Amino acid sequence: MKKKKDFTKFTKRNVHKRRSKEAARQELMRAVRESGVGFDGVKLRDSFDGGRDVRGHGDYRSEDILERGIYRGSKSSFGFVSPEGGGEDIFIPGGSSRGAIDGDFVEIIYHKYKNRDDEIKTEGRVTKVLELGRRTIIGTLCEDIVRHGRRCVYRLYVQPDDPRISLSPRVSYAAGASIGDKVEALIRRDGSSHPECDIIRIFGDTESKEANYEAILAECEIITEFTPEELSSAESLASEPISTEGREDLRGEVIFTIDGEGAKDLDDAVSIRRLPGGGYRLGVHIADVSHYVRERTPLDRCVMARGTSVYFTDKVVPMLPSALSNGACSLNSGEDKYALSAIISLDSEGDITDLKLKQSIIRSRVRGVYSEVNSLLSGEASSEIKKKYAGVLPTINKMHELYEVLLNRSKSRGAIDFDADEAVIILATDGSPVSIEKRERGVAERIIEQFMLTANEAVATYLTERKIPCVYRIHEQPPEEHFADFINYLESLGFDVRELRRREPTPKMLSEILCEAEEKGMLAAVSYTMLRAMAKAKYSEIRQPHFGLGIENYCHFTSPIRRLSDLATHRIIKKVIFENKRSEIFASYAKRAAAAATEGEVRAVSAERRIEDLYKVIYMSEREGQEFYGTVSSITAFGMFVTLDNTCEGLVPMSEMPGMFTFDERKLTLRSGNKVYRIADRLLVRLEEANITRGKLRFSVVEK
Repeated sequence: MKKKKDFTKFTKRNVHKRRSKEAARQELMRAVRESGVGFDGVKLRDSFDGGRDVRGHGDYRSEDILERGIYRGSKSSFGFVSPEGGGEDIFIPGGSSRGAIDGDFVEIIYHKYKNRDDEIKTEGRVTKVLELGRRTIIGTLCEDIVRHGRRCVYRLYVQPDDPRISLSPRVSYAAGASIGDKVEALIRRDGSSHPECDIIRIFGDTESKEANYEAILAECEIITEFTPEELSSAESLASEPISTEGREDLRGEVIFTIDGEGAKDLDDAVSIRRLPGGGYRLGVHIADVSHYVRERTPLDRCVMARGTSVYFTDKVVPMLPSALSNGACSLNSGEDKYALSAIISLDSEGDITDLKLKQSIIRSRVRGVYSEVNSLLSGEASSEIKKKYAGVLPTINKMHELYEVLLNRSKSRGAIDFDADEAVIILATDGSPVSIEKRERGVAERIIEQFMLTANEAVATYLTERKIPCVYRIHEQPPEEHFADFINYLESLGFDVRELRRREPTPKMLSEILCEAEEKGMLAAVSYTMLRAMAKAKYSEIRQPHFGLGIENYCHFTSPIRRLSDLATHRIIKKVIFENKRSEIFASYAKRAAAAATEGEVRAVSAERRIEDLYKVIYMSEREGQEFYGTVSSITAFGMFVTLDNTCEGLVPMSEMPGMFTFDERKLTLRSGNKVYRIADRLLVRLEEANITRGKLRFSVVEK
């Protein structure tokens, strides 16, 4: 028989075990919340014990299933596999990834089971890495000391910037890098749980703007330099004399460009005439880049590899060498230029009635600037600006008339105008950010936008009716799951969502929601949340409607200097319409161009956003500890994002919020007792950290 003291020891030991297990569970919950991985309480409970305890209480266990798919890591040690055939992601507990990292194509074995709430869950383990998703990582060179008994071993390793990569490979070749440098490393992955790597590129101090800038370009695979062959080819082509042979001479027309003040690649110009009966003839004259970038040449391969120009805060990485992008192809005022002109006839309601495509030669009358044209339209222009635009002022007034007509047409079909805030980052002479402001879109910007939309629609319709291949710009219906969350969010704000639940959404329905949100003072939050619920626009050789614009046929035609998609459509037009080539032979080219354009756009958007975030974090890094007013822009299971009035966004982690907050996925709220945070709430926050390496801001809520 045990003594009383023994029973006390036994009881204390079990209490300690229970407390340790609960502490471990709470730590896991905190890690998952911060990781950004979607979860619910059941999945957390199951992931803690690997499902063993749950299966012991359940009545269902299927046979192991073999599957292949893409492994997606998390900020914690576990991950998920997205099956190659589609379907729900499969949970992979920590320690079961077999060295797989985010992006790897893997083979797994998984099983299904029922949890305590009788829900079917999945859990698996990686059996083989079939294809490496990435062979290099970018991170910071670090050092530590590993103890082996009484021995201490000095070790260099790379700490990845991407928190989804769980490994920190040991460095076997440092290439002269110093501790604290931002580096790119080639990983030797042979299935070992302790992989090694070689440093192949050194960017510099991991806290510096320059090192982080270059690392982002490398990670997003942005090609920043042209080869000598590409440069010499561009210079040779740019030096060719202009000829009117085979072209319609439009140099006598009142044609001019309107762009931003700093723009150098001017690829679109406009002209306009009134027609009898109240209609208009709109001329959209686009730089004939396809005249210079010919098939199966170094420049053609260069364009396919890049896909698009990339626009950063302080510079542009062009798709084409400057001899073409800023020279021969740019529609500079007073210079003869080759163009592909779309002459569009519109009725008094703004409907397109006819399109004529012409190979032309034009001469822009004025190098228009948005801000100057806006001052003319508002009646605030200086005498100097009035003098500059004297020869084209009547045309500008007609353009404004047609814009109003096209805007009404756009609204009637329900085109969605998210009008998201964009940042303008002002730099000092040394390149450091000194101010961040919201970009204002004036009437002149909107005029050109409407004219380009009209040209894109007209060209896409023209090609579709003639069964000519085209690189379409498509935007699919919102994904059902994401849109259901958006409807729940609207309902929590008091919107009437019965119509949205009964029918598939239409652009017009969503435009009406935005109008109602504006009336309620919730436009920014609702617009932001709606945008997140939408599908991503992309390029395709197969025609589909553009949901956001409410247009059946749509392509990109108006920016061939900076977009592969537009250049590809130009080439097809010229070959089929003007050179009488058989249209079907360009179907495969349209498909390849659409894929390359989409891929290039994804890279460019990622790089542009990350560079912008880098500048914002650098700007805010000198303001740590200061307080700012902001708006809750997003709520997740791990905290809430707050956007300041200057467009800078940061996270308030749930783990650092006072109280025990719970996330309501249906209403998109965080609640602790009577305290509730919702999207669009105005808060006073304190900047706790500006992490330059990861381009992230961390806030805390200041209680008033």
